[in-house]
Amino acid sequence: MARFPIIQFGTSRFLQAHVDLFVSEAMQRAEALGPIAVVQTTESAENRRRLGHFAAGLPYPVIIRGLTSGAVVDTRVEVGSVHYGAHASDQWEEVVALFCQARCMISNTGDRGFELDPSDAPDSARSFPAKLARLLIARWRAGSAPMTLLPCELVPMNGSALSEAVGRTLERWGAPEAARRWIAEECVWANSLVDRIVSQSLEPAGAVAEPYALWAIEDQPRLEVPCRHSDIVVTGDIRPYMRLKLFILNLGHSWLAELSRESRASPSLTVREAMADPALRGELDSLYVEEVLPVFAAIGMGREAEAYRATVVERFSNPFLDHRFADILVNHEAKKKIRFGGLIELARSSGLALDQPRLKRALAEFEPRFSAASG
Repeated sequence: MARFPIIQFGTSRFLQAHVDLFVSEAMQRAEALGPIAVVQTTESAENRRRLGHFAAGLPYPVIIRGLTSGAVVDTRVEVGSVHYGAHASDQWEEVVALFCQARCMISNTGDRGFELDPSDAPDSARSFPAKLARLLIARWRAGSAPMTLLPCELVPMNGSALSEAVGRTLERWGAPEAARRWIAEECVWANSLVDRIVSQSLEPAGAVAEPYALWAIEDQPRLEVPCRHSDIVVTGDIRPYMRLKLFILNLGHSWLAELSRESRASPSLTVREAMADPALRGELDSLYVEEVLPVFAAIGMGREAEAYRATVVERFSNPFLDHRFADILVNHEAKKKIRFGGLIELARSSGLALDQPRLKRALAEFEPRFSAASG
């Protein structure tokens, strides 16, 4: 079997246009660990079709369209880093072999990817953390070297969160103490943040994405990244990057989606169309200026937030991407708690006396403590 130094869990359009594209470009410069083997962990028929393309080792296109400093970008890139694909349900032993050979793992298993399943068992795992626990035990037993694990799920401090979920699973299973210590302390669980809008899938594989891209990875001893790339930042502190994305880009998406829902706009309304509406654009600008940017100024990130806000506004206005509010509104209430509530709490913990009436009003329906404050 060919050796694949990078094993990836997830077939998403995002990974195709982000990590996989970075590795592909780096491979051309001999600055990557090597090719990627992709593993599908769900039963999605659409993803199975995509997996067949990966299994054949075929390249796929990524179309990059948007604005960069006001200039139009419209290019097509062939991604050739994915050389193999396997399904966890049908090819488990093969997945184990691939995992034991790999040097680093990448995952993007969705908003609920870290949730455990009560039926998870050492010989029959349903959730992703439990599947990963089985694989890590197999790697420990095989005597393979510790590996770097790089989750890309949009979970705060995702490396730590995934490590905790795996650790709880192994403890419940009664795994050997030596194995649990090796997995928790010898393997490298990296917190990372991904930032790129990927708005459309292509068939049988590929995606349409914006020009902007960032993969911020928190540095630690023995960290091994899949490749070197200009859009990858290894940093001693990932929290500033997390706050910028969560409280400017993600919060902006959720705020516009909230306005669209309140006005009962068509589910097909896109972010780009909202930005072209003077009223909606004015509401977003006012929110940023009055309720968001002052918080960043209070924590010493005012200049960075202003620059990132300008980038985000340009990204939201991308004339090529149709990012529908129907998609953004999925799990909307949970997102509001994290994005709106998180910024309110950051303002409070920073000692900032800031009213933030729009954000508090949006949370009042299920966060009673905000009702009086928003009165």
